[in-house]
Amino acid sequence: MENEEAFEADAEIHGLEQVQSHSSYQFTQKGHDTVKAGFRGFEIEGDTHNEESPLLSPNRGDEGREASETGAHETRDPPKWDGEKDFEGRPWWNKPSVFWLLPPYFLFTLAYGGTFVPRIDLILSLICKRYFSERSLHDPSFHMMPVILGDDNPQCRIPEVQSLVSKFTLYLNLAAGLLSAVVSPKLGALSDRYGRKWVISTTVLGTILCEVVIVVVARYPDTFSVNWILLGYALDGLGGSFITAMALSFAYASDCTAPDKRNVAFGYYHGSLFCGIAVGPILAGYIVKATGHLLSIFYIALGAHSTFLLFLLFVIPESLSKKRQLRAREKIKSVGAAEQQTFSNPLSYSVKLLTGAKLLQPLAILWPTDQGTNSAVRRNLAFLAAVDTIMFGVAMGSMTIVIIYTKYMFGWGTLENGMFVSIVNTCRVFTLLVILPVASRVLRGPRSSSAQRLSGSDNIDLYIIRIAVFFDVLGYVGYTLVRNGSIFILCGAIASIGGMGSPTLQAALTKHVPPDRTGQVLGAMGLLHGLARVVAPTIFNLIYAQTVGKFTQTVFVCLTATFGVAFILSWFVRPHVYWDQKEPSNTSTSDNAANRDAFQEDDEAVR
Repeated sequence: MENEEAFEADAEIHGLEQVQSHSSYQFTQKGHDTVKAGFRGFEIEGDTHNEESPLLSPNRGDEGREASETGAHETRDPPKWDGEKDFEGRPWWNKPSVFWLLPPYFLFTLAYGGTFVPRIDLILSLICKRYFSERSLHDPSFHMMPVILGDDNPQCRIPEVQSLVSKFTLYLNLAAGLLSAVVSPKLGALSDRYGRKWVISTTVLGTILCEVVIVVVARYPDTFSVNWILLGYALDGLGGSFITAMALSFAYASDCTAPDKRNVAFGYYHGSLFCGIAVGPILAGYIVKATGHLLSIFYIALGAHSTFLLFLLFVIPESLSKKRQLRAREKIKSVGAAEQQTFSNPLSYSVKLLTGAKLLQPLAILWPTDQGTNSAVRRNLAFLAAVDTIMFGVAMGSMTIVIIYTKYMFGWGTLENGMFVSIVNTCRVFTLLVILPVASRVLRGPRSSSAQRLSGSDNIDLYIIRIAVFFDVLGYVGYTLVRNGSIFILCGAIASIGGMGSPTLQAALTKHVPPDRTGQVLGAMGLLHGLARVVAPTIFNLIYAQTVGKFTQTVFVCLTATFGVAFILSWFVRPHVYWDQKEPSNTSTSDNAANRDAFQEDDEAVR
């Protein structure tokens, strides 16, 4: 493997030397077109630009001009997206695609959704049992009613227990969120250098360890305190948690999806997530009812997570070619030898991060000052990241509060809450898998036959983002006002339409940066999501803990106002702005084709 990587690096360097040897010829033959393209602000590999090419919307090819200049009229195959060239010649079973990762990813999200409500019920039961035990110790005349783990336990439906549960879930989010915020950007950057699937495997392993701790605590509640669950969440955070798993899944999709289709591809992953959250609670309810034991669903979840891990290690093909990995490693050498040791000694670097002030350093990718960037690019990245972080933060801040609130306000049990979660997320899945792809196809039309390039966010992306945030605001206004359970579910369905905002936001972020920065920008978003997972639940859980039993809906007023801020920020994003990074090998089609052919022939000879 090391010899093969070294040969590929030598071949790539040899190709660059070939390009340099032809530089004077290329200047005399095509210098006029290159200068014009340079003044237009972008230069695409293997392509020249005519005078009719738009400045900021380069979605049409120039094959017609070349044909007219050379007098050639032969039929050509439609140009491919540049990323597809990395996978040419691979057999189908070794060619990456979003559909390779989707089935096991859905199994992962199904397990996550299946344990979501039972996990809250388990924590509530454990804390309620501890609360009554401590109360009986201080008040001998108090007779404690038995608390059954995972059952409805109506005696636990009191403000004191609700407040304790809210604060404990806050501590859990702090443990997982802070650690995932530290680890996520580094894992994202490592995935650019060493491949996606191995780094995703790390996050899945952390989830498995968390589930193991929860099972042990639930099985032996008299031996292990509920506080041990904090350890499980800490292990999950050290692996990056599901936040990093989603970000790296998007990076995998970006590697094998053209820019104009990424919002739909990301929508598939979000659809899988919410489909798992929609179907999981119903399946969990039936499984618990059939087995009569709450722990059965956690055993099944462990099996699902382990299956996902095995698929990643032995079945799913890597989406990042060795050539791109080596190029990313070469770039990181300029940062310094210390950063280069991150992969070989991750524990040492994690300790350095936890004790140092470098936590926010990965966010620099969202405010780039490199060649090819400008103030418009920086503003767009900053505003898109802010809107996405706010939307994610509100989702994380309200996730457990909604479940706790419905138990308190409407007296819903596990079944009713499972139905609510399933209905809302079924609507979200329909939005992501039907409405978003259809809207994208109708508004954008079929995929262009011209070469696909970075073009930044277009107006369609921005309209989708603003409409999504508007429906979120509308749904949370309903949460604030309604006092009927059925109408509360309707408000959740309205808010679910906002689910198409997150994949569109993250796809828009990847459209602003070069392909070799995708892992970095999504890793930086993982850092922001990790911080949001800490800050948002901290604020909103404390608000709920202080206002429950008084004006309990105060937390939904604050959540609505936060969405309002995101809606305002979305109007500051400009269309058709992107980071124009010029690669040194971008000279001519003939030279690049010759270099690729030579590389492929030598690679086959080595193999």
